[in-house]
Amino acid sequence: MKKLFTNLTFWVLTAITCGALLGHYDPETAVKMDFLGKGFIQIVKIFINPIIFLTITLGIIGMGDLKKVGKVGAKALIYFEVITTLALIVGVIVANIIRPGEGVATSNLEKGDISVYASKVHDFSWLQFFFDNVTLQVLLFSLVLGTVLSKYSGKDKIIHWLNFASKYVFRALHFVMIFAPIGAFGGMAYTIGKYGIHTLLPLAKLMGTVYATMAIFVFGVLGLVLRTYKISLWSYLKYIREELLIVLGTSSSEAALPSLMGKLERMGCSKPVVGLVVPAGYSFNLDGTTIYLSMATIFLAQVFNVHLTLAQIFSLIGILMVTSKGAAGVTGSGFVVLASTLTAIKVIPLEGLALLLGVDRFMSEARAITNFIGNGVATIWLANNEKEFDREKMHFAFANVKETENIVTDNLTDVTQQEHS
Repeated sequence: MKKLFTNLTFWVLTAITCGALLGHYDPETAVKMDFLGKGFIQIVKIFINPIIFLTITLGIIGMGDLKKVGKVGAKALIYFEVITTLALIVGVIVANIIRPGEGVATSNLEKGDISVYASKVHDFSWLQFFFDNVTLQVLLFSLVLGTVLSKYSGKDKIIHWLNFASKYVFRALHFVMIFAPIGAFGGMAYTIGKYGIHTLLPLAKLMGTVYATMAIFVFGVLGLVLRTYKISLWSYLKYIREELLIVLGTSSSEAALPSLMGKLERMGCSKPVVGLVVPAGYSFNLDGTTIYLSMATIFLAQVFNVHLTLAQIFSLIGILMVTSKGAAGVTGSGFVVLASTLTAIKVIPLEGLALLLGVDRFMSEARAITNFIGNGVATIWLANNEKEFDREKMHFAFANVKETENIVTDNLTDVTQQEHS
């Protein structure tokens, strides 16, 4: 019983349930809880860039072979492009088979103002994407600094201080994650209180189709990716279930990004691979967002009885291969990218976006979780491919999942051990 009450998974799950109940029975109060979810995410975001900087810089110095760094980076970009293209294709195929947009009566749906998204359609550029994406800037700066320091004769003292900083940054993050249930409670309470379960009913078929497609992609495509190195997807999902619940509660994959990096290292992925692949993946490997964009476009075509030809579908896939990459660098990313895609196709009314505003929040959890799982799988696959993976660590981590979740006890144990050492 004592272990149950110090288990983060238990508290996050309890918080999500309480948040949903509050949102349903007292929406007015629940909406006010939004600051808890947003506040927790903002605090965690403080740690993201320092952790990326420390992980990549130390990793590259430790790797030594700079050609290998470039090789891992190139492989990662190729992997991202292949997997996100598969995600697009899966989304298009499933949407055309199930046809969630058929029979949707647009007059009966709650519509919203899309002017804010439509006005940003022409604002996106790759240069702006880079300048808006601080994580990408930190990634590139860390690569350069790590390369320079690897050639510096007096690097040992710098490495000592970087390791010292890394230890305390992760310890501080460990403490912050204890409050994850509060963030999950606030995020779920706001979502249910603001939009209500009733908003799901008109577009229930679309909701079900999106969630089913995400599941097909995760257990089908990503499961096969891990199987190439004889790694069980299910074991991996059990290992990160704590982080998955945090993502579910907050609707943000960033909320668990630093924790994911730590767990991937603990399960055997080398520090340089984790440092390179995970941050880059959050800009270029958004599997869940990619699936949603393809399905939403096909859905709107079906709603307005726009019969896309095979050539138009291939054009759609080609356009989304480009526009979906900007989803991490644009405010209101999903809708702005979707609006730019509809504008490029020029056969589906842009006004159709208003139909999705009410239920988008409920599908953001599926996107965030799929993005989160996809980036973890990419890191594991690339670590194995580069022979930068310790299978003994993986077996130990998978066999001791409960111990990794006992966050309060772990924190106290770490402090005690360091006091005695």
